[in-house]
Amino acid sequence: MDRRDFLKKSGAAIAGASGALSLPLLTACDPNVARPDSPLAGRKWGMVIDLNKCKSDCTACLDACREENNVAFHNDKRWDIHWIRKVNIRNKESEDDVEKPVILLCNHCENPPCAQVCPVQATYKRADGIVVVDHHRCIGCRYCMVACPYNARFFNYRENEEWPNTEYPKRSHGVAESCHFCAHLLDQGRRPACVEACEAGALHFGNLDDPESEVSELVANAPVKRIRDDWGTEPKVYYMGL
Repeated sequence: MDRRDFLKKSGAAIAGASGALSLPLLTACDPNVARPDSPLAGRKWGMVIDLNKCKSDCTACLDACREENNVAFHNDKRWDIHWIRKVNIRNKESEDDVEKPVILLCNHCENPPCAQVCPVQATYKRADGIVVVDHHRCIGCRYCMVACPYNARFFNYRENEEWPNTEYPKRSHGVAESCHFCAHLLDQGRRPACVEACEAGALHFGNLDDPESEVSELVANAPVKRIRDDWGTEPKVYYMGL
């Protein structure tokens, strides 16, 4: 058998195995087949960020996120991961030349483009609206990073040497990742680490499906904005003072 015939038969064998094994697994992991009686159903987690209370020199929320989730940090811009980050923006229409700190993170879209482009369904939306990445399924194609309109996806190029939270898994290298609202804490009835760490009270978190929750009342009554709201992604992160 020459090299060309070998490659043809090998490719056919791989394709056959993929059709026999991979497709049923993908169907089983499809988030759309979740039962209505899921314990996650009936909730739609969201966040309201009051930029008027956010201090530019405060990094409490960033530090708490990194420590709780073992987010990789190598002190090198090429490899550092930022699930939540703070940038300074300037209103071009304003006469005063004042910069305002803005907290950026995954917006946990109702219609997440990252999940729509993932070829192996490693990115999916839970029944409570949180967008997560299954690191065991992610193949590192980075399509989700290209699709995300909020630049909230990062690729973990290197193994994280530090492991501050030994009760939470170490971050895997070679996969995409982003904020998941500290889903493991929410499942325990707790709040995200960033919200707990914010002493200024700039971060408000809760169930958007509960009209009596704090976030629902803020969204209904306060002057809130969403980033790129016209893209049809229906983000669940709202801003006051943007």
